[in-house]
Amino acid sequence: MKKILEIALGIVTSVGGFLEIGSITTAAQAGADFSFQLIWAILLGGLCIIFLVEQAGRFSAVSGRTIPDAIRERFGFNYFALLYVVLGLVSLLVLAAEVGGVCIALELATGIGLLWWAVPVGFVIWLVIFKGTFGIIEKGVSVLGLVTLSFVVGAILINPPWSQVLRGAAPSLPQHDSVHYWFIAVSILGASISPYLYFFYSSGAVEDEWREGHVGINRIIATGGMTFGSLISIAVLILAAMIFAPQGMKVEHYTQLPMLLEPVFGHKGFWLLVASLGIACLGAALEITLELAYLTAQGLGWNWSENQPPIAEARFSAAYTAIIILATLVALTGIDPLTLTVFSMALTAATLPVSIVPFIFLMNDSTYVRSYKNGWFSNAVVILIMALAFVLAIIAIPLQIFGGS
Repeated sequence: MKKILEIALGIVTSVGGFLEIGSITTAAQAGADFSFQLIWAILLGGLCIIFLVEQAGRFSAVSGRTIPDAIRERFGFNYFALLYVVLGLVSLLVLAAEVGGVCIALELATGIGLLWWAVPVGFVIWLVIFKGTFGIIEKGVSVLGLVTLSFVVGAILINPPWSQVLRGAAPSLPQHDSVHYWFIAVSILGASISPYLYFFYSSGAVEDEWREGHVGINRIIATGGMTFGSLISIAVLILAAMIFAPQGMKVEHYTQLPMLLEPVFGHKGFWLLVASLGIACLGAALEITLELAYLTAQGLGWNWSENQPPIAEARFSAAYTAIIILATLVALTGIDPLTLTVFSMALTAATLPVSIVPFIFLMNDSTYVRSYKNGWFSNAVVILIMALAFVLAIIAIPLQIFGGS
């Protein structure tokens, strides 16, 4: 029973960590602009993150090390510094977008402008991390995040043409506006294959004191959790395709988001959307903040643990405090959260090679993973993901310039 509970909680954690402002926004734009045509991009991104998360968890369970820590040791501090700068800057933008997502939810709920909420939201994020433990953040917020399953219920109740939904699972060429089509596809992949997610997962495995015996459970958590997250994103796309696309509406402002659930659930749909957006973005903001603090501490050789009192890990605590302040300042600039989200997702796609390339080396290094090295199939998948990452790195910025809305 204890093992079953551990698996269930792990899957819940993965669901809560997968869906956030980037996944919701890019899926909604895909459905509004191209109906069901881009479902394949969500499926591809979900498949990639399943493999990366599984390998990150297996690596940490067997070695007792995190992926960033091993990258610094295996590839040297100079490469780690490159990773830190690139991933740090992009993740900071994503974090600011998540803060904006929580602010959007609060503005929708209260009518008070989102900029007024930036500082209180930043303080709540800091307070939860400062007072909480890893278990509270990992499981508590994620359990609340089950409200996001309302998207799945809504997608079923709206009764889409399932044959067209299935056809959308196969890659196809755009029927119009091809540059914007590929820009949205790249943004979806950037939202799905987020480095913070598998780096956080790796650090979380160490925080939870995973050992070799957790390898099997890790496979279930990675596969089940990321699959559920992908299904929720697909549900958002289906709702947008059924509600926005027939009216020729584009998702250009966050005030349109409640329309995803209102036609299905009535006024309750408004509050389900507000709760889903607020909780999902809060959970993502907590994870990104912690992962940036983990990355800082692991790179500089500091002690780090969310399970220890802040005074015992003073530098780690100072790191996440500074990170929250910076993200809050970005949110306070008044940049439209929707614009910031789409831009940061494309930028995430452009920087994927820096974080993904080390995987194939680490997962084949018996010094770390002993007999749990990748087999030929896992290596082939990582090579394909690496190739995809390099393609995205080349085309993401030009697509942002010419295909961004």
